[in-house]
Amino acid sequence: MGRAIWQGLILGLLAMLFAGLVAAAVGLGIYAYYAGNLPLPEELHARANRFKTMRLLDRNGALLYEVIDPTGGRRRLASYSELPEHLVDAVVATEDASFFSNPGFSLQAIVRALIANLRAGGIAQGASTITQQLVKMTFLTDEQTLERKVKEAILAAEITRRYSKEEILEIYLNEAYLGNLSYGVAAAAETYFRKDVSQLTLDESALLAGMLQSPPSYDPYTQPEDARGRRDTVLRLMLYQSSITMAEFDEAVRAPIIVAPLRIEMKAPHFVMMVRQELEARYGSEQLYSSGWDVYTTLDLPLQREAERLVAEGVADLADVGANNGALVALDPANGDVLALVGSADFWSEAIQGQVNMAARPRQPGSSIKPFVYLVALERGWSPATMVMDVTQSFPDLPGQPYIPTNYDHQQWGAMSLRTALANSRNIPAVGALNLLGPSSLTSVAQRLGISNAANWTPGLALALGAGEAPLLDMTAAYAVLANEGRAVTPRLIGRIADRQGRLVTQDPPAAPRQLVDPRLAFMLTDILDDDQARQRAFGANNALALPFPAAAKTGTTNDYRDNWTIGYAPDLAMGVWVGNADNTPMEQLSGGRGAAPIWRAAMLAALGAEARPGFARPDGLVEVDVCPISGQRRTSSCPSGRNELFLQESTPGACTTHRVVAVCSASGQLATEGCPSDLVHDVQVTDLGPEWDAWAQGQGIATPPREPCAVHGFEGRVMIQAPERSQPAVIAVRGATIVPAFASYQVAVRREDQPDWQLVTPDITAPVEEGLLFQWDASAFSPGRYLLRLTVRDQQGRERSAETAIELAIGRSAP
Repeated sequence: MGRAIWQGLILGLLAMLFAGLVAAAVGLGIYAYYAGNLPLPEELHARANRFKTMRLLDRNGALLYEVIDPTGGRRRLASYSELPEHLVDAVVATEDASFFSNPGFSLQAIVRALIANLRAGGIAQGASTITQQLVKMTFLTDEQTLERKVKEAILAAEITRRYSKEEILEIYLNEAYLGNLSYGVAAAAETYFRKDVSQLTLDESALLAGMLQSPPSYDPYTQPEDARGRRDTVLRLMLYQSSITMAEFDEAVRAPIIVAPLRIEMKAPHFVMMVRQELEARYGSEQLYSSGWDVYTTLDLPLQREAERLVAEGVADLADVGANNGALVALDPANGDVLALVGSADFWSEAIQGQVNMAARPRQPGSSIKPFVYLVALERGWSPATMVMDVTQSFPDLPGQPYIPTNYDHQQWGAMSLRTALANSRNIPAVGALNLLGPSSLTSVAQRLGISNAANWTPGLALALGAGEAPLLDMTAAYAVLANEGRAVTPRLIGRIADRQGRLVTQDPPAAPRQLVDPRLAFMLTDILDDDQARQRAFGANNALALPFPAAAKTGTTNDYRDNWTIGYAPDLAMGVWVGNADNTPMEQLSGGRGAAPIWRAAMLAALGAEARPGFARPDGLVEVDVCPISGQRRTSSCPSGRNELFLQESTPGACTTHRVVAVCSASGQLATEGCPSDLVHDVQVTDLGPEWDAWAQGQGIATPPREPCAVHGFEGRVMIQAPERSQPAVIAVRGATIVPAFASYQVAVRREDQPDWQLVTPDITAPVEEGLLFQWDASAFSPGRYLLRLTVRDQQGRERSAETAIELAIGRSAP
């Protein structure tokens, strides 16, 4: 038995040895097969540093920027001896920790990546060493196949066998692209720090090493926070590899990122940099800078030049009020094409941080956000005629922190229409509207319209006045949705890409049209923003927003005067302008009408001319009604002179209940009852803004109606009905009082405000209510609209006493 076991073990070992030899032979065969068909590793130096020039063109083919061959421009090859030790350590720790010991590839990394990719069903993780990356740069294509990875590993092994590790790393660091036209670490050191590569500090070396993975993602000019985070990650890897001490790590992570201003000759520089970042993100730097493509952008270069001039001159005129910077975006609403983009008043000025793209930097939009507050209101059943109150109020906001907004002029204008409130940019009505609608409703509509960082807004009523930051590009595109009859507008930078033979490489079609807003509501807002007569009380005649052709516009100024906006549009052009300081320094009480608006006006005229142009197309489904200018209801003989206002065809208003005639008993000054002698009863013209506004109205000399029936001739007691001002159609608690002498019963009836007939919603109820719940009204079967509820109380002699209240049934969030 023992002998048999030993024979089995010997045979097993021989079988394993034979299998190993077979596997080795197969591996050597595969190696020989591919190695014999690969380029010679000796060609490494010859293959390095080759690429073709790419050109960025405007929409008509005018050259904006050409990627210059770095061998004839900003490239200086650095020898290995010139590379600082901490730069080498940073690159190795980040890109290939086993570089100095591996055979050119990492079997462990390949197996790990293979497992991850099999689980993901695609390429989810790479496994490239520094040597493999160099092979990809110089010998192979970017195709993601198993065969190509085999070739890559074999070439990497051959290069490792024939070149020293120092020589491989030297070529790699001279070949690598580090953004902003910097090929190789020597060029990058000059671009970002204006110094020789040998003089790089530890934190600077870590920054460059971190950029190797994705230059556009960690560009310190355009993504400073991401660049800092990536640099600190590299430093942690170096600490983990024991390349640096804890003291060196602490000092390096505290170092600020200070980069030299870019010195690149280009037209429309901020636009060009955005296009380059988009191209690099899509195609990667290797293909992009070796393709020789002609990239036709959406930019209109003549308009861009004029916009740059107008922004620079306009900002110069504001130097006396502390403004030194500005930005402008012009879009085609039909397709989202960015026709002009000025990111600062002077791209090359360090004094104003000119290389920060203020067209893409989130800033507080001030009152330019208000159209979207009222868009939510219109979607909830309001109209341009809906009455709002411009009276100082304390609104509940954060727990224990009431919010009391003030207007720009510190005045109160009282009752007005939504049209007047928006056109004149009144703050209190906008906050009051958002209080009813809910702050989250504004965040939701902003996200729907494409404002990228609206999800990060802190909830609160200050959002109605622009407390949530938004980029000028996003805000202009959101306004362009209104110009585009409610359809989505996605900013587009690239039109098409062609090779040098003119053959189409790819074409970016405009985004598919999506209806984001009812076109009728979009037109209502446009009609308000284009109503120069409506805004003249605040802006005066011949203001900067008035153009010789139809154009909607809105200004915005933050409370601290750090941001100043004007955004508007004609049917075929949307344009936004921002004025301020990149470092957030406040200006000296600069309003939107004086700051951004003149630049906006001049740029709109430069783009469209000063001749008459077609207006905005009015969609079907809108009607005009002669309304009371205060209540927004159908005007009666008791109302002041009105105006025709727009309404949805299905939501026309009833007769005005604000201006009416009431019968008053002269003995008591209260509402006349059936018991009042006819010779003591006289009619009085009153303005009823609601009981909550009586004190304010009386202080303004406005005649308000008596709220109680005559106590001299009527029966005593209290009859009162209350309901929420706004609610969803649901079960609603209706409260009140039915206290009268010799009480018999009460009942409640309801009618739409625009219809004459009452409908009982309770039977006769014989239990009096001192002050509490009258009944639970199931309003779920009632369509949205404004309704009147009437409480009728009878005594045992059959005398009646009534009280009424109004309620708005609206789809959406109800008032708290």
